[in-house]
Amino acid sequence: MKAFHHPDEALHAPRFFLTRGTVRSNFEIPARAASLRAGLDALGLAPETTKPATREELLRLNTPDYLDFLEHAAAQWAGMPEAGLEVVANMHPTPEMLAQTQRKPAHVISRAGMHMADTACPIGPGTWTAAISAAGCALAAADVAAQSSDRGGGTAYALCRPPGHHAYASRAGGHCYVNNSALAAQRLRDSGAARVAVLDIDSHHGNGTQGIFWDRDDVLTVSIHGDPSRYYPWYVGFAEETGAANLNLPQEFGTGDEGWLAALDTAIAAVEKFRPDALVVPLGFDASEFEPLASLKVTQDGFARAGAAIGRLKLPTAICQEGGYNVDLLGTLLQRFLTGFGEAK
Repeated sequence: MKAFHHPDEALHAPRFFLTRGTVRSNFEIPARAASLRAGLDALGLAPETTKPATREELLRLNTPDYLDFLEHAAAQWAGMPEAGLEVVANMHPTPEMLAQTQRKPAHVISRAGMHMADTACPIGPGTWTAAISAAGCALAAADVAAQSSDRGGGTAYALCRPPGHHAYASRAGGHCYVNNSALAAQRLRDSGAARVAVLDIDSHHGNGTQGIFWDRDDVLTVSIHGDPSRYYPWYVGFAEETGAANLNLPQEFGTGDEGWLAALDTAIAAVEKFRPDALVVPLGFDASEFEPLASLKVTQDGFARAGAAIGRLKLPTAICQEGGYNVDLLGTLLQRFLTGFGEAK
């Protein structure tokens, strides 16, 4: 198995985080990547450094207006008097507002409201560079998977930081700016895979990925996550949302290994029925029983068993890192998941 990373991830060090009306330190910190690299090192996997994604590659799924905003927002924000250290939207346009005007926002504050879904995606001076470098890792992993056309084909892990599965084509959200896993799926399609499945096991619904592929039947999106009636992203991720090719498997708060792995069996059955040529796994470890903002209670053994179950699909696979914020445990969880995956392969 190949692995990819980029040192530019350390340039993104968000500070702002709002939870239940309290501003506190952000969980999505550079130490996450250091822990994950330690996990790779324990497996004897030396990650290769990739090239950042190009604008042309990003435009396969992202809008030009959004990319312009993401690239220049930090500098424009810093140019305002009494500006904070990071771009954080303080107003978002409502459907009523958008129905009554065709004017595109021009000021960085109004553009922030348009292109940021929430306050959990602050943009700092290094965010753009880190985001396109993370996307480059996902594309490199997809290229490895695309090199093999047989069902036992290539697999690669992308240490993507910042993560991506909450990002839409034109909107950041939930620590995410560019949807790395969606870009990997699109790259596999562009490389010849007629059908691609995305199997997301992060504890938060992959709403951005679902949104990007909502009307497409060539990419199946499956997500196993904590019940969004009590958990981010709150408004989507429910079982009745089907789209052209979409399956949501929300789990009750406190669900542990057996319930979570049963949901994974259902997800895998849906993937097998779809008969994809390749697979993308948005890999989050925030379903861990020791996660700081936990909704689920999955153990280390649970992640190892999940890796083995997914590995038994024997599909060319791009594994893209998503969430997981217990820095002390991330490397171990990655080691357990990839070991299970590799043994099954």
